[in-house]
Amino acid sequence: MTTTTTRTTTRALIHGEWVDGENGTFYARSPHSDEVIAEVAKCSSADVDKAVESARRAQPAWAATPVIERVKVLRRINELFRRDAEKIAQVLANEIGKPINDSREEVIEYSAPSWQKAGEEVLRHRGLSFPSTQEQTNNKRLVLSHRPVGVIAAITPYNFPTDISSIALAHIIAAGNTAIWKPSEHAAVSCTMVAELFEEAGLPPGVINVVHGEGDVGAALVGHRHVDGVFFTGSTATGERIASSIPLKPMLLELGGDGPFIILDDADVDAAVDGAIQGCFYYSGQVCTSAERVLVHENVYDEFVEKFRTKMMALTVGDPMDEATDMGPVCTETTRARIAEHVEDARSKGATIEQHGRSDGLYFPATLLTNVTTDMRIMQEETFGPVAPILKISSAEEAVAIANESELGLIASLWTRDLSTAWRVAEALPHGSVNINETSNYWDQLAPFGGTGRSGVGRELSQWFLDAFTEAKLIVFDLGDGEVRNNRRAEGGW
Repeated sequence: MTTTTTRTTTRALIHGEWVDGENGTFYARSPHSDEVIAEVAKCSSADVDKAVESARRAQPAWAATPVIERVKVLRRINELFRRDAEKIAQVLANEIGKPINDSREEVIEYSAPSWQKAGEEVLRHRGLSFPSTQEQTNNKRLVLSHRPVGVIAAITPYNFPTDISSIALAHIIAAGNTAIWKPSEHAAVSCTMVAELFEEAGLPPGVINVVHGEGDVGAALVGHRHVDGVFFTGSTATGERIASSIPLKPMLLELGGDGPFIILDDADVDAAVDGAIQGCFYYSGQVCTSAERVLVHENVYDEFVEKFRTKMMALTVGDPMDEATDMGPVCTETTRARIAEHVEDARSKGATIEQHGRSDGLYFPATLLTNVTTDMRIMQEETFGPVAPILKISSAEEAVAIANESELGLIASLWTRDLSTAWRVAEALPHGSVNINETSNYWDQLAPFGGTGRSGVGRELSQWFLDAFTEAKLIVFDLGDGEVRNNRRAEGGW
């Protein structure tokens, strides 16, 4: 087991300067030990004003920087991120309770490469040209290009603090925008360590600014009249407030998930069990793509539950800094309280509860619920915790009907050996992604990611992220050349 080095102060970054927050400080604490990790600058609305003004001043020059020069900076951030990956991963594990092996995976496999990928993606962000169809002429040239939106607010969560923020910030600035980043207050330290790489990488002051604090800081940022677009990953309730407050601004919102995890009677049960263990207990279930509702066909229900129980009881629950740990604590008291409420509601309505692991402090044990019914809160709301509610179903049609009762639609997981069934069920589910014979906690960093309904607005990753925070700009040329314009009437074709 490796220990982390305690950081005593974490400050805000405004126009290339590390500054104190006007509202004093708050403490970052380990969810495992409750020990103070760092004292963090608590920003005010005045700090937000300064950060937005910094981003506004920096944006024209950054947008005018040749794209290959922007890409060189992004590549350099990737290199520096990899250099510092281990110490960032250790702080991340200590700060949010994510097991150290999963923290290393986040930093090394997802976060650092995002900067390189965004750079390569913007080099391939293509425009279009169109023929003239409005007039009988060969004198027009119509060219579609992309221009940056301007100043973007990026508000990122605690569960993938360096990954989701890296995806967002890298694509935002690759396109020529500037950003004000408000990390989760529960992950301020690891995120600040990422921000400390920017100057060394050659990022000009003001291109990315960092403000710390709670919801009031995020609200001030979203509502700022000089913020031109918003990226947010977090709860559906907060996302809805953001969407209603900025109806005419570009936004990319990745919100909650309902995680239907459907296992049909022809599934490979052993593979489905492994997938469900990962879907339910990865980072203590604090993932928007978690398996929130496990729907198992009656013909394989008993076999699945028995094998799932055996795997769950073998999990190592404990110190996230220990490399043998599979599951650590949840990150916040609010999260733990919600999980406990959902489990108690299920208990009161007849569910059978089996648990494994610690239950002290912010630890919530890995939990299996059977005798589950659809009227339980845990089947109707996002739990965001290490709980596996398993509901018996009799057909694919019943599974689809239950899945579609939710207003959320991020990722679904379906297990079947039948190609026709897989195709038809996947089409019938409204979710942004449907994983066939794969855990719900799988996504590809170069494929579109996002949900339907109350799970969000837009798609992130790769070219879809660039599209979200650039505006399509059409330029029409009339070449002149002395052509006689005596017939402007369009004919045929449309």
